[in-house]
Amino acid sequence: MVNLIIRPPRAKYQVDELGPTTFAFCGRRFERTDFHVSVQRRGMPLKLQCSHWHPIAADRPAAALPCLIYLHGNSSCRLEAHSILRCVLSTGATVVALDCIGCGLSDGDYITLGYFERDDVHAVVEHLRSIESVSTIGLWGRSMGAVTALLHADRDPSIAGLVVDSAFANLDQLVHEVVEHGRQEGYTIPTLAVKIVMRWIRSSVLKRAHFDLKELSPIDHYAGDKNVIKVKGDHNSPRPQYLLDSAGIFLQTVLHMDLAWQLHDPFAAASALPWCQESLVRS
Repeated sequence: MVNLIIRPPRAKYQVDELGPTTFAFCGRRFERTDFHVSVQRRGMPLKLQCSHWHPIAADRPAAALPCLIYLHGNSSCRLEAHSILRCVLSTGATVVALDCIGCGLSDGDYITLGYFERDDVHAVVEHLRSIESVSTIGLWGRSMGAVTALLHADRDPSIAGLVVDSAFANLDQLVHEVVEHGRQEGYTIPTLAVKIVMRWIRSSVLKRAHFDLKELSPIDHYAGDKNVIKVKGDHNSPRPQYLLDSAGIFLQTVLHMDLAWQLHDPFAAASALPWCQESLVRS
């Protein structure tokens, strides 16, 4: 059970699965730049593997463009950003995705459901702020990534906006919801047993991953304005196009994007990767 929290199955992939390093999308030419930044975990330097999708220099509508950092869920990696690439690139923003420490091709052995992953985001934000081609920065996270976005934004007021997809409110509530679901399915789960197991899990996580589950309460880290959109499906269901459209409009507003930068995407509802545009046209 502890491994489900701090060491779920690690996503494995090859770099070429990230897609082509150059491609055309809606009349604009893009490239993917892979890079790494260094982060510290208990004094140990670790490499954080990242990718940046952006227009090539000749096709940039402005010298500095807004950037959306996508944060994946647990047991996942930066490949997950493929699901929002088409939506975000068509708004005129660029996209950065990373393998959080302990995930994908990055260093590290454990995840922390957002607790230390916020330090990963801080390192990427600092890197982006050091280059002249990035203006405003927003975050889009799913599951663990959504929690990470909330925890980082709480201490970085310069983040222009957040798209938070399926974050848990706090870990205790999450466990009790899972237990209640089990009871509804007919399982007998005594409350005392839950308390004992939670105490043991908390101790094991603190010993192995060096963070206290009691301190992981994302709901305490945001109290601002929000727009809630409910969708059908479960935690991992594909998100509907109307949600992506709403997120795109929101990002255009909070990232202060010029409408002239926007790309007309006639195949937005096709849910295909942006470099598959030509095959959609032929079909």
